[in-house]
Amino acid sequence: MNNTGKCPVMHGGMTSAGTSNMDWWPEALNLDILHQHDTKTNPLGEDFNYSEELEKLDVEALKKDLHAFMTDSQEWWPADWGHYGGLMIRMAWHAAGSYRISDGRGGGGTGNQRFAPLNSWPDNANLDKARRLLWPIKKKYGNKISWADLIVLAGTIAYENMGLKTFGFAFGRSDIWHPEKDTYWGAEKEWLAPSDHRYEDVNNPATMENPLAAVQMGLIYVNPEGVNGKPDPLKTAEQVRETFARMAMDDEETVALTAGGHTVGKCHGNGDASLLGPSPEAADITEQGLGWNNHTKRGVGRDTVTSGLEGAWTTHPTKWDNGYFHMLLSYDWELKKSPAGAQQWEPVNIREEDKPVDVEDPSIRYNPIMTDADMAMKMDPSYRKISERFHKDPDYFSEVFARAWFKLTHRDMGPKARYIGPDAPKEDLVWQDPVPAGNSNYDISAVKTKIADAGLSIADMVSTAWDSARTFRGSDMRGGANGARIRLAPQKDWDGNEPERLGRVLAALEPIAVETGASIADIIVLAGNLGVEQAAKAAGFNITVPFAPGRGDATDDMTDADSFAPLEPIHDGYRNWLKKDYTVKPEELMLDRTQLMGLTAPEMIVLVGGMRVLGTNHGGTKHGVLTDKEGSLTNDFFVSLTSMDYTWKPAGNNLYEIRERKTDTVKWTATRVDLVFGSNSILRAYAELYAQDDNKEKFVHDFVAAWVKVMNADRFNIVQAD
Repeated sequence: MNNTGKCPVMHGGMTSAGTSNMDWWPEALNLDILHQHDTKTNPLGEDFNYSEELEKLDVEALKKDLHAFMTDSQEWWPADWGHYGGLMIRMAWHAAGSYRISDGRGGGGTGNQRFAPLNSWPDNANLDKARRLLWPIKKKYGNKISWADLIVLAGTIAYENMGLKTFGFAFGRSDIWHPEKDTYWGAEKEWLAPSDHRYEDVNNPATMENPLAAVQMGLIYVNPEGVNGKPDPLKTAEQVRETFARMAMDDEETVALTAGGHTVGKCHGNGDASLLGPSPEAADITEQGLGWNNHTKRGVGRDTVTSGLEGAWTTHPTKWDNGYFHMLLSYDWELKKSPAGAQQWEPVNIREEDKPVDVEDPSIRYNPIMTDADMAMKMDPSYRKISERFHKDPDYFSEVFARAWFKLTHRDMGPKARYIGPDAPKEDLVWQDPVPAGNSNYDISAVKTKIADAGLSIADMVSTAWDSARTFRGSDMRGGANGARIRLAPQKDWDGNEPERLGRVLAALEPIAVETGASIADIIVLAGNLGVEQAAKAAGFNITVPFAPGRGDATDDMTDADSFAPLEPIHDGYRNWLKKDYTVKPEELMLDRTQLMGLTAPEMIVLVGGMRVLGTNHGGTKHGVLTDKEGSLTNDFFVSLTSMDYTWKPAGNNLYEIRERKTDTVKWTATRVDLVFGSNSILRAYAELYAQDDNKEKFVHDFVAAWVKVMNADRFNIVQAD
């Protein structure tokens, strides 16, 4: 037997290739989405507070260093025209531009561009060089500036350095330390697979699969060469409109961002793309985290290949001006091929002085170029009208772009309460979901007494508070109980909020707010807390649910109703409800919602068990209640679920009967999101814990802790009260 090259140590850990549990059992429920970003992966430790570190940051010194960096060209990756502005803007843009409003995931708020798959997306080619160029600055300022903040700030400073008056910048993005596996980027198994894979009908962009926003795997937005690489500006315009809408941008913002992004910098395709090495994640260890390297021919400067298109959009690509619209609207354009073979648009009979110069030799001039998306700004009637207005009014264009850039780079940060730093704008913007300050100076005990006398059931109080708070998304920090938007359109009419019941509960609670000076938002949460306390008392435990007053009440004017549509629940495993049948299993939908709410697997299971016995099911159904003492905060859900006194049998679509084993009589009914806690081995381990006789009190306290976490998820500036 030849033992040459064999490792002398037996290694059973799966450190490279191997077969995972999901490979063996692909239909099993994958709980990994709830186990991400464990504190053990964070080398800074649990006591590290990024906000406190930011207080030590010399912001002006950092900005000064970034301004100097922009024109400090490095030989190993030289700056185009001696200015890194275009590269830094593309890096920041592609970090922020992965955001989508549908589930709030993506965006630049976590520094996830450093990790796979984003670090190796085809559309992010050579952005590894941008981050490596920034490393000396990150090294210098250390923990006082996160990669997430530095990436976005570098793009903003680049614009300032080239002459744009920006709208502002806010710090406050904390880094993650490993890839975000919870984000679904598409089902394709190959990069840049045809768009047809994610559309019911590629000719109808609205049919793109939710929650996706980009048209192909590995792109940020649309294919620059046209739909599936076939140039057609009018068809591309339809895809641009849809994909920008999916990150909450209207037509004017879309034109401004397209033009502003292409006012500076250039595309790179002056070479043979087949000579490029693999992406960072696939590159050899000697590449040290860099990818797309050309070791055959010169692959930097004028010979760089990135997108495959080649050329700048404007005459002066390192200067903020109105040159984009001058170029786009002053010339006719025709299709040409770049040196790398990509299809691009070039002007007909352009004046020599309008041509941009070579990035290395100013004595050489080349044609500018436009992508198919750029031509859409000219050919689409709506975009054309906006482009002409921007062309005639450069100051207006600069203002609209500055605001749109700020929105693009800050949308996933959530409300203004999370903004840190001297350059954060004071203006309230409707897309920030503003909430006025609330009153904390009222008698909480007196308010609870009035709520108790309002004639509401435990289920009424708990369900309404839950529905108000469950909209929170940790992905982009939107939603939650603060603001009490559950009483405003569109939330008051959502099926998941049971409008008729909601109206009855609000009618009982709103007068209490008027009488006591408390906000309706506080009253709703306090009523839910009271319901939990009453249920715990019925189970034999006297507890007080922690409550932090001071929520405010938003108004219709503070609410961008259209942008709240993606927050509408179409399912809620916690209240055992599905709006309709979906191809995705109910338990998988529950995991997605749980992760967005920032909950762990133990918190999920204790909340579901408690909500069931409290009788909070949507529509008052009895599925999964599993107790004869409904309204008492007992561990009966887990006791019944784990008992071998019963059998479990299908009884219809997503409906099961729990029968007494001895008599075969139906004791209870349940759904998949009930039975999964007994069938999945990991979830059953938690269920058995809470079913134990010695953990009845632990269950109550754990439920309360998880409940308070949900109620306060959107309170970013509070010290929780006891």
